[in-house]
Amino acid sequence: MPMESEVELLLRNAQLRDELEPYLDEAVDLVSIRHMSLAEENEFLASILAWERAPTLPISQWFEPELKLPKPESLTDIEVSRLLWQTIHQLYSQRIVLALTDHLSDRQLYCLIVRDILPAYEKRIAEHRNFLHWHCLQDNDMEGWLKYYATDSERDQWEDESGLEAPDKQSPPYPRQMPRKPSNLN
Repeated sequence: MPMESEVELLLRNAQLRDELEPYLDEAVDLVSIRHMSLAEENEFLASILAWERAPTLPISQWFEPELKLPKPESLTDIEVSRLLWQTIHQLYSQRIVLALTDHLSDRQLYCLIVRDILPAYEKRIAEHRNFLHWHCLQDNDMEGWLKYYATDSERDQWEDESGLEAPDKQSPPYPRQMPRKPSNLN
């Protein structure tokens, strides 16, 4: 791909700013674009525009055809495990990464996908480099986080702030090698 000239970058910048005008509010002012090159600024503005224009859809509808899974209670453990891994890879194909899953059995994770992830409404941004990270530990499950996922320094900080003793650190019962965002992407 040939490099854009300074004039092309300036014209693209003006076009992006015009297209963004209806969406701008004080939140955009919080980002300092003075320290970006014109190409980086254009990429940033294009990402904001893509976000603003993106439809909000249930994750199940990000797939063609729509991703519909059988009810967990109708499946054997072997079927759940097979469908779980198939679904994990399908989600990854749409740039959805599941994190903090190792405390859940295959059936529990499958149920979470069916019950919480697939029906969740999220912005679907086509042709975007970013991944949607879905944390599979409940927000209020501090004990689970401290026990299975927190680093020693995070555990120490929590103890200092709460005045309580963290639960004993344990290895999660269901370790998995989940697909991850490639390290060379932002």
